[in-house]
Amino acid sequence: MPKFETSHHVAHSAGDMFQLVADVEHYPEFVPLCQDLKVRGRKAIDGNRELLVADMTVAYKFVSETFTSRVTLDPDNLQILVEYLDGPFKHLENRWTFVSDEQRGGCSVNFYIDYEFKSRALSALMGTMFDRAFRKFSTAFEERATKIYGASA
Repeated sequence: MPKFETSHHVAHSAGDMFQLVADVEHYPEFVPLCQDLKVRGRKAIDGNRELLVADMTVAYKFVSETFTSRVTLDPDNLQILVEYLDGPFKHLENRWTFVSDEQRGGCSVNFYIDYEFKSRALSALMGTMFDRAFRKFSTAFEERATKIYGASA
């Protein structure tokens, strides 16, 4: 199964970066390959956590696929867990963690994804594009943070 993991230092606070990544409705404006995202529902769960179910449409050239995920937002621990529910994948799990960096200021944004397409043909077609898109995620979110929060924390 393809996996991708990265840790990227940004000049923004862990709380601000958590809020930016948790704001999934705005992904189509800046996330690579994200054509559309609709939140089906939200509900509070234990403590300060929130659970949402969302449909995300990813597109590249003439190929477009929609998948459904359960997203757990945990602001107290600055973590976001994305679990696959339905669509073109056999498996998909995505985790975000945000860690304050007292020495340098700002925070580290940690991104992990593990996925596998159901179809070998779709995997061959979209796999390379997904890998490239994931490598651009850090930059896309950092640029979005600068646009929303300004040039530094």
